[in-house]
Amino acid sequence: MTKWLKGTVVENYRWNDRLTSLKFNAPLGQFKAGQFVRVGLEIEGDIVARPYSLVNAPGDTSLEVYFNIVSEGPLTPPLFQLQKGDDLLVAPNPAGFLTVDELPEARDLWMMATGTAIGPFLSILKGNEVWSRFEQVVLCYSVRTKEELAYADSIQEIVGLHTDQICFIPLITREQIVDTLRMRIPAAIESGDLEKRAGITISASQSHMMMCGSGDMIRDVSTVLESRGMHKHRRRKPGHYSTEKYH
Repeated sequence: MTKWLKGTVVENYRWNDRLTSLKFNAPLGQFKAGQFVRVGLEIEGDIVARPYSLVNAPGDTSLEVYFNIVSEGPLTPPLFQLQKGDDLLVAPNPAGFLTVDELPEARDLWMMATGTAIGPFLSILKGNEVWSRFEQVVLCYSVRTKEELAYADSIQEIVGLHTDQICFIPLITREQIVDTLRMRIPAAIESGDLEKRAGITISASQSHMMMCGSGDMIRDVSTVLESRGMHKHRRRKPGHYSTEKYH
């Protein structure tokens, strides 16, 4: 049985009427950048919880998760309404293998996120390990509209600190926005637009890909990569791309 930790909301920052970042304090202890925790509420006598990636870096004062409201779901509507001082529950055991220490050696690291799955990559990019491990880091962030491109200021701050090592590529699929690609990540790889924008190529000899987000994106990108002779990374069999499964 899970022994839940009590958390207290510090801030509920609404990006729009569907997306929010929830900051809270809880005695979670150590975790690795890129991991997720289960966050929940007691609803009608039962604890309802879901896994959410931590956006904050290890050592930050507050924990932070980023999620979208699912109107028909039992958890996100009340979670979405929490305000400063409200209580929530946090599982004590961070999990997940989308972390830098789980990656094999490579020259370049590509991070590919859709929607709210930008969280684990922000946590990783706020630390030091990724910058000492890889020569180049490419962050690909795909959303439907410009309004959904959350954490733009945080990303630009990271870019400013690591200008020579990072390339940020926003992809906005339903709007034509200057300096963005209007296509899905798999299509951008197949067309060569992603590599052209990054200025480096994706290859089995030099690249490792991290993916977090929609199942469609992960499936389609995996198919494209496998057509290039790349395969999924496992501890017992090092490979070229890593994905996260929350469930």
